Amino acid sequence: MIEELRQSCRKLLEDGTVNVIIAYGQSDPDGPVYPIFVTKPDDADKIVWNKQCFANLTTYLTRKEVKALGKSAILVKGCDARSLVVLEQESQVDRSTVYVIGLACTGVGEPIPAAKCGVCEVHMPRGADLTIGSVPEDRHDSQERYAVVEEFMQKSPEERMDFWKQEFERCVRCYACRGVCPLCYCNQCIVDKNRPVVIDTSASLKGNFAWNITRAFHLAGRCVGCGECTRVCPAGIDLRLLNESLARSAEKNFNYRAGMDPETPPVVGTYNAEDKENFIR
Repeated sequence: MIEELRQSCRKLLEDGTVNVIIAYGQSDPDGPVYPIFVTKPDDADKIVWNKQCFANLTTYLTRKEVKALGKSAILVKGCDARSLVVLEQESQVDRSTVYVIGLACTGVGEPIPAAKCGVCEVHMPRGADLTIGSVPEDRHDSQERYAVVEEFMQKSPEERMDFWKQEFERCVRCYACRGVCPLCYCNQCIVDKNRPVVIDTSASLKGNFAWNITRAFHLAGRCVGCGECTRVCPAGIDLRLLNESLARSAEKNFNYRAGMDPETPPVVGTYNAEDKENFIR
């Protein structure tokens, strides 16, 4: 699979189909995997694909430095491809200018994280220009998808509040979650506004609550569950649980899942006379 991937990338650069390939690289077989930007055919051999390819590379498509390199090809897993759909629907990416290489994926990490990859339904990326590899058919259902959230929601409101207080007290406001998220692409984040200050910038419980809840609401109906925010959090805060809670609500109330179908209008900003209203208080 890796040789097919490298050869395909080399050919795309040689024939001028793309100017840069956003891919995964690894200096040492036992070292970390990191994003690389390949512009020369001979450097295609630096591309890797293994269980440590966690990053959702679509986060780089909206950055001006990458756009300046010319037409891009990008490696995507199934969950990453969902991000690409959302970015296109929000007019952040012109799909015609991006060559998408889908990678068949049975899960990343060792052991494979059950809360993310264990309930994945898009092992084969959808809508790719080229797909490499194959995997068995998906065997998961919607009940499994939100199993962790369902268990958490069995707690009382007081217990849930205590849980998030303990989680957010550890936040150091490094904004790694924002930096790694492909859907946090604002030129100026609300947390950076200082005239006036909208959110307390100090790493206090009040400021941390305001930041994390605000970000979660901004991702409501948009988050695709790639789990990168949780993975990169140095404090180990389970941000995916918060985002999945809102994803569960979007599916329950509007039968909508972000990035699954490019033809389905986004739930945020779309009105349907048949929408449920019983959750409005």
